[in-house]
Amino acid sequence: MSEAAETSALGTGATRRTTRGSRLPERLQPDIVVAIAVGGALGAIARYELAQLITVADDGFPWATFWTNLSGAFVLGFFLTLVIERLPPTRYLRPFFAVGFLGSYTTFSTLAVETVVLIKDGHVVLGAGYTLASVFAGLALAYVGAVVARLVPGGEYR
Repeated sequence: MSEAAETSALGTGATRRTTRGSRLPERLQPDIVVAIAVGGALGAIARYELAQLITVADDGFPWATFWTNLSGAFVLGFFLTLVIERLPPTRYLRPFFAVGFLGSYTTFSTLAVETVVLIKDGHVVLGAGYTLASVFAGLALAYVGAVVARLVPGGEYR
């Protein structure tokens, strides 16, 4: 397969021939892994910096994680809609930003740990409310992000 044909054939679940003739899923190819890692490093820094700006009281609602995750949900809906519907296919943009940057900027694991700590400390209603609000508001904001992206002027790529 020519390099041009190989590149154009790459997509979700696509494979690429390596020098030894074996095939790797696109997500395991070294250049994609590097794009994800760099995006993840930058997303972690952004998350940390934002969390430093939001004061959270002990035994209180975990506002820093809540707002970080919700902003990430909105941006993810907005970004993926633009990338999928408006931009020509790219090799690195989605892995770098959607998987790497936003994957480390937002975090389900922190939400889970904070929920467990709230419940363990006797704040069952607050913990359950935090989880439910995070999930439903996150889904709603991802949808709103997609709707807003579709309002951005410009033709569709597809």
